[in-house]
Amino acid sequence: MGTDAQAAGSAAAGDAVERDPLRLFATPRVTRTVRPDGSTLLASPEPLGEPARCVGDWLEHWAATAPARPFLAERGRDGTWTTVDYGGAAARVRAIGSWLLEAGLGADRPLAVLSDNGIDHALLALGAMHVGVPVAPISVAYSLASADHAKLRAIVSALTPGAIHVSSASLFAPALKAIAPLHDAIVVAGDVDGAPADVGRVVPFAELARRVDAARVERAFASVGPDTVAKVLFTSGSTGSPKGVINTQRMLCSNQQAKAQVWPFLERTPPVIVDWLPWSHTFGANHNFNLVLRNGGTLYVDAGKAAPGPFDRTLANLREVSPTIYFNVPRGYDLLVAALRAEPALRRTFFARLQAIFYAAAALPQHLWNALNELAVAEVGRPIPLVAAWGSTETAPLATDCHFQAARAGTIGVPVPGTELKLVPAGDKLEIRVRGPNVMPGYWRAPEVTRAAFDDEGFYRIGDAVRFVDPERPEHGLLFDGRIAEDFKLSSGTWVDVGGLRLKAIEALAPVAQDVVVSGHDRDGIGLLVVPNLPACRALAGAPPDAAPRAVLAAAPVLDAVAAGLRRLHAGCGGATSMHAGRARLLVEPLSSDAGEITDKGYVNQRAVLARRAADVERLHGDMIDELTVALRRSPQEETR
Repeated sequence: MGTDAQAAGSAAAGDAVERDPLRLFATPRVTRTVRPDGSTLLASPEPLGEPARCVGDWLEHWAATAPARPFLAERGRDGTWTTVDYGGAAARVRAIGSWLLEAGLGADRPLAVLSDNGIDHALLALGAMHVGVPVAPISVAYSLASADHAKLRAIVSALTPGAIHVSSASLFAPALKAIAPLHDAIVVAGDVDGAPADVGRVVPFAELARRVDAARVERAFASVGPDTVAKVLFTSGSTGSPKGVINTQRMLCSNQQAKAQVWPFLERTPPVIVDWLPWSHTFGANHNFNLVLRNGGTLYVDAGKAAPGPFDRTLANLREVSPTIYFNVPRGYDLLVAALRAEPALRRTFFARLQAIFYAAAALPQHLWNALNELAVAEVGRPIPLVAAWGSTETAPLATDCHFQAARAGTIGVPVPGTELKLVPAGDKLEIRVRGPNVMPGYWRAPEVTRAAFDDEGFYRIGDAVRFVDPERPEHGLLFDGRIAEDFKLSSGTWVDVGGLRLKAIEALAPVAQDVVVSGHDRDGIGLLVVPNLPACRALAGAPPDAAPRAVLAAAPVLDAVAAGLRRLHAGCGGATSMHAGRARLLVEPLSSDAGEITDKGYVNQRAVLARRAADVERLHGDMIDELTVALRRSPQEETR
């Protein structure tokens, strides 16, 4: 057994200034202990400070010290911003908490929220947590984009909610009808018009703030502690029914305490963010929303999404509001880079007071990393720190943080204060496991699933793999190395690193590929299912906006670009058969969130896509090459179709 804690700490101190000239971040430090069994323990030598007792303490603090400061803002129907300040938010939260208690909600009768992000959603969630009622924000896609509402029905059955919130009774009518036989909850609607007659009691959201039993609320608030269940967040359920992850107040508060210690600038400059990431996921809710609340900032609720069309709303917001930190997923940055290049005015507003650019949910392709750096240098004369973190719903989510300017995309940083990592050899990879106050106590009403999620030392088995940026300098951080379960063997017995190959393939096939799914399990070679960047493909093909997607993707310039990308991938693989693909097939049908192929955050689920697109996989690897499949040729002269 050995440790190199002192070496890691002192080595980091020397070059931290160079990597963080603005003094935004704490110096990255890490202890490393190598065990006789081959596993490695990593931790921060910085102890975790005392977290808040509960989320409600943050709200009460800012309501007392900065009551007029804007907390939340969203677009009204007329397009102008509607805001609520900290003082007003606290008063409404107490009233909502009073109503929830009167309605009989409690630890076993949680609040379910079907609606998307918005001020009503935020106040309801805070009102529930304020009085010890768990809140369960449910992906809006399960209500509005699902044909059978299967996931929504499974979640409601597991929750037994006491109240269900929707923004509009008419908009959510099909979903409310689908779940009506499964609960006896009160439906709270922002707009009650058009409420179905057979879904139980429906009350307007405005009714919740009409009166408050102040003494009862204060007693309930005083009883909330670190072990109180704050939320139940549901996983995507890509391999079965969604699992409810219990999030305690300790998890949420320790996460933000750790964040403040590695991002000390948050306490100097209250953050202003423009954010669309859904509150049904840990990234948008526990990381971003709570970061604003804990540090007395302002959150502009963005009704956009990381997809062509809806992203126009994001751009409209960014033309008006200059964020201090910007959060997005790689798919969103792909769209943002194009807009920043095209609009000097947008570029000026975006970079005006930006302190950091943050990406998560998936690894950022290197070409987007380079583009963001180039745009920042052109606009403000220096790069803006481009950072990431890593974790999961089960870790609330922060487990590692890249609180330094890394040399390349994909660096997930070092463990945050209070969190321990265990790296366990798994073939030629290192499986990463997590232990700390940020880790869940278990899954909602699923003791057997909970037991299987932890090893015999209490480390959560997250299922991801990592590797060191520099094995001799652990303070330089870890690189995400894919999901253990996604990797597979070719028929030759060669292991394929799906995560690493995916990133290289996206780079090689730019701008055609927005994402790729890697196939080839037990086959002779690797194939790529290409999720196309349709606007870029239209531009390559010179196709009109109304051209059918299949015709665009089958156009010769698009296919030639894919063929050139396959050659680039092959040329850069160093002869390794596991790091290049012999074929690529363009997918015409968009990925389906209802089928679990893509999450609300834009993350592509490899396993779900391969299962649902089995016919495309067969065409990709089959003997006959159709108009959407491109095979590798060694030179342009050999490219024949």
